[in-house]
Amino acid sequence: MIKVMALMKRKEGMAFDDFRKWIMEDHVAFARNLPGLRKYTSNVLRAENGDAPFDGVSEMYFEDEAAMAAAFATEAGKAAGGDAAAHCSNRFRMVCEEKLQF
Repeated sequence: MIKVMALMKRKEGMAFDDFRKWIMEDHVAFARNLPGLRKYTSNVLRAENGDAPFDGVSEMYFEDEAAMAAAFATEAGKAAGGDAAAHCSNRFRMVCEEKLQF
């Protein structure tokens, strides 16, 4: 299993509370449509921090990189990427292997 972490900074002029609602509620609808997505989590700062390089992180779990690539290539995957681009000024995607330590 692999995990994709998308680190996101809200777009310029977007209120932090609006970003919080978007990442915790609105964007989730796009994730629900991704084929092969095994688990999805949304994370957002507890309080606004202008010095933070990112405001939130989503975590997407797929069986393997082929399943991830296939999901992102679909219309649902393209729509999710477009939604994120419309709400973020910066996104950095990390494809990770997670190891539970304890």
